[in-house]
Amino acid sequence: MCRRRFLPVRGRGDVCYIPAMKATIPDSFLDRTMAQLRRAWEDYAPTAIGGREGPRPELPKDDARRLKSQMRDCLQGTGGEVSARARAAALGHTYLDLNAKGRQRFLELLAHEFGTDRDAVDAAALKITAAPRGEQRYRTESALRSALQPPRRRLLTQFNALPDGTKFLVDMRAEAMTFARANNDLRSVEGDLREMFELWFDVGFLELRRITWDSPAALLEKLIDYEAVHEIEGWPDLKNRLDSDRRLFAFFHPRMPDEPLIFVEVALVDGLAGNIQHVLDQNAPRLDPREADTAIFYSISNCQEGLAGISFGNFLIKRVVDHLRSEFANLKTFSTLSPIPGFGSWLDEQLAALREDKGKSADSPVGEALLTPAERKALTALEPAVTFEAAMKRLILDSRWHEDRPLAKVLQAPLMRLCARYLVEEKRRDGQARDPVAHFHLTNGARVERLNWLADTSPKGRLQSAGMMVNYLYRLADIEKNHEAYTGKGKIAMASDVKGLVK
Repeated sequence: MCRRRFLPVRGRGDVCYIPAMKATIPDSFLDRTMAQLRRAWEDYAPTAIGGREGPRPELPKDDARRLKSQMRDCLQGTGGEVSARARAAALGHTYLDLNAKGRQRFLELLAHEFGTDRDAVDAAALKITAAPRGEQRYRTESALRSALQPPRRRLLTQFNALPDGTKFLVDMRAEAMTFARANNDLRSVEGDLREMFELWFDVGFLELRRITWDSPAALLEKLIDYEAVHEIEGWPDLKNRLDSDRRLFAFFHPRMPDEPLIFVEVALVDGLAGNIQHVLDQNAPRLDPREADTAIFYSISNCQEGLAGISFGNFLIKRVVDHLRSEFANLKTFSTLSPIPGFGSWLDEQLAALREDKGKSADSPVGEALLTPAERKALTALEPAVTFEAAMKRLILDSRWHEDRPLAKVLQAPLMRLCARYLVEEKRRDGQARDPVAHFHLTNGARVERLNWLADTSPKGRLQSAGMMVNYLYRLADIEKNHEAYTGKGKIAMASDVKGLVK
């Protein structure tokens, strides 16, 4: 799907917008990265390619045999550093020139032909059991560690020496994760890349950078594409999110200096914000940030699919809190205004379960068993024929249901009560909160502070959480205590108002 793109032109006055010279963009950042890598590696690859025609896009068997030989040449490492880079660039070019089926076969070749030598692992393990302590034991342990390292790791590491090679590997893992859903053999390649990234992307290597309206346009453009929580609707919207009473911070890695790994958007306000439309309102009056007493973290977006499972968010929030405290001494409260992405699907599950077991409430319609007597009475008084299930369907189908004040008023109590129950009582098998956003902030030591009714009336907000959002409060003195209680015992810290909703 192609999209019209506009670029900012800064003058003396406001910013105007003109269409970019290229009217279309690739479907994904992976496509764009591939194009950039081809150009970046052209200076390296010709020596190794030697003018020979590359494999066909789907990598048929005869081409795969030649590719296997090319991979072995990379592992042998003959010649100097220049030759090694040329071979790695040629191999990378091969991957970039394949279609999706060909790239899957490329990764399957790595999985099947360049994995661990199981016989060597077994032999090394047997020697350990017989080795006496001391030097001989150390040598046998070292031999086992070497045997456990598949040759493909050395092959993959060679890409890291190329310009943008780390980004190439990150995007390769993103594809490997997709392919592995249907092919378990590729989990080994994806797992190797993940273990490599856990070392390479240690938080100690990351740089926290504030993004402003004066940042490079190419970087600002990426923020628009990467925003995953509240879509950025063009350059004016982005400019508003970078205004003087707003902050946007991102983590970068030295091997990917132009690619944000994760970023967080912050609003500096008075009091606890409870409505995302108000936060994002481009016409709202600008607040002097020196007068704000609260920092609201309203969006956190992971930018690199290939770094899934590599945790940055908890470190990012802590670093940003420290930065804001040093910049604004008047800030006393640090909180989020967060979505509740799993509530809608959970509520659907409850309704479906009641349909299957109507005997739970034989004298009332399906869905009424989720209501208290007072809530059922209020719904019936609104319209005798209305059921809770019918009201839920209207929430999904009617884009303006929240403007029906009588209906919204009747639904507020049951939906907020059920949402509070979902957030603090519904758990995964491991005893942690079922909602992924709740789990993230509770793990970081926040507490569930307040549920906000009709806080996000966008189509996405209405669908995933009936328009509700939640504040997670980061009270600095309690963060460690809350973290230990949640991760150790599954105990969730919550404000008294939330406790009242649950009861």
